[in-house]
Amino acid sequence: MPSSHRLSVAPMMDWTDRHCRVFHRLLAPNARLYTEMVHAQAVLQGDRGRLLGFDAVERPLALQLGGSDPAALAEAARIAESLGYDEVNLNVGCPSDRVQAGRFGACLMREPALVAECTAAMRKAVAIAVTVKCRLGVDEQEDYVDLLRFIDIVAASGVKLFAVHARKAWLQGLSPKENREVPPLRYEQVYRLKQERPDLCIVINGGIETTDAITLHLEHVDGVMIGRAAYHTPYLLHRMDHALFAAASPLPDRAELLRQLRPYVEQQLAAGVALKHMIRHVLGLFHGQPGGRGFRQVLSEGAHRARADWSLVEQALARTTMSTGEQTR
Repeated sequence: MPSSHRLSVAPMMDWTDRHCRVFHRLLAPNARLYTEMVHAQAVLQGDRGRLLGFDAVERPLALQLGGSDPAALAEAARIAESLGYDEVNLNVGCPSDRVQAGRFGACLMREPALVAECTAAMRKAVAIAVTVKCRLGVDEQEDYVDLLRFIDIVAASGVKLFAVHARKAWLQGLSPKENREVPPLRYEQVYRLKQERPDLCIVINGGIETTDAITLHLEHVDGVMIGRAAYHTPYLLHRMDHALFAAASPLPDRAELLRQLRPYVEQQLAAGVALKHMIRHVLGLFHGQPGGRGFRQVLSEGAHRARADWSLVEQALARTTMSTGEQTR
């Protein structure tokens, strides 16, 4: 299994856009990054530059697709491969009403044969990896046997990697936010899946917020996928990558990491991208640190201004009370 699957950042709608991913790549040089979910029909008919564009530094990078039409998904996968994506991932975990209405996302856990038809078509169309992100089940699916049946049917199509959010989803009665918090985490089911299907690559997702938790999970599964913790407290993502892949080297501080983003920001500014679209992703970098509130305040209040540039970031850094030494880390 590629080392980049030991640590990955989950696809998150409205968050993991291309600017976010460039920042996350600086924080986690060894992680696999995922795009926001893009529906296959949007890939076929929409603005591909806007929807699918990425910077080469983001690789290894996976495009997450939504949909349930095998032909459309296969063509979208071909396009992804032609653009340089390293993986295409099928979303079988999103529980939103809009997704259900379109017959994709978590509701597809009730239709494993259709999912297998989709992944078989995608695999036939491309040479890059085709993977699946799913839940433990939906609604009345309470038993481990339901998850195992789904995995076995889809794996028979040739899928080797499953990223499993260790919660079920309630398709009625809970909002997408509540579906990330209310159903209990059942890590033991994902552990059991790996134990009983050792030939599959199993990545665990859901509620993982510390490097110690990663160490524990990796005793049972092949990889961990970090979600909102990586976004709200991005330095945690850096700590995780460092612990897994570079523990013997010094741990760079937050300001040092952020300044590595400057060439990208200035390149994008020159191309007409407003600072606010990039800087919103770094607001949590100094979470819990001296001066962190001032850092966020300067950026939040100034980034929307028409002429905002990198100097605003330096002003924000000046508001922190960081210095070299242990407290900066």
